[in-house]
Amino acid sequence: MARVCEVCGKKSQMGNSVETRGKAKYLGGVGTKITGISRRKFKPNLQRVKVTTPGGANQTMRVCTSCIRSGSVRKVVHQRPFKLPGSA
Repeated sequence: MARVCEVCGKKSQMGNSVETRGKAKYLGGVGTKITGISRRKFKPNLQRVKVTTPGGANQTMRVCTSCIRSGSVRKVVHQRPFKLPGSA
């Protein structure tokens, strides 16, 4: 199973991990120096969520948190447990 959002298609991206040492100039130092650059992977924050599809069916999907927060995915509505009529 790939690490991809099933709604927007967001997936892992490559980038750099930059390591620095020294004290910043505005803090009274002589400035920071880059001492190492290595490759790293930025992974999307995927959550397994039960979703109601436009057809009305419920299914589990791997969705990134930005899609959940933006409302592009509708979560399943859980119903209350059965109540007898007339009881308080």
